[in-house]
Amino acid sequence: QVQLVESGGGLVQPGGSLRLSCAVSGSIGSFYAMTWYRQVPGKQRELVAGIDNSGSTNYPDSVKGRFTISRDNAKNTVYLQMNSLKPEDTAVYYCNLHVFSESYDRDYWGQGTQVTVSS
Repeated sequence: QVQLVESGGGLVQPGGSLRLSCAVSGSIGSFYAMTWYRQVPGKQRELVAGIDNSGSTNYPDSVKGRFTISRDNAKNTVYLQMNSLKPEDTAVYYCNLHVFSESYDRDYWGQGTQVTVSS
């Protein structure tokens, strides 16, 4: 079965950087999208970065120019490089894998990793 494990969260000062990792185990198909989300208690889950099997990426305006999503296929790992961090970036960050084909459409979630931006 497919499992996602996030790591790399922690405490960082405003303006600092952090890199999150999402390691994927199990077999997936040829078509997929991997997305980082974040969530703060009392607020809705927010998409922060996405990448698909073709390498296409997307970001919301709130993180454009600061966050970068990338993948290492050899390690079955997706990364989220976060630069110029702001206190409002504080959240639990979750990795999502969406696998799709003509016959299936499934989502998998990691356990989340806490990112705290504070001086």
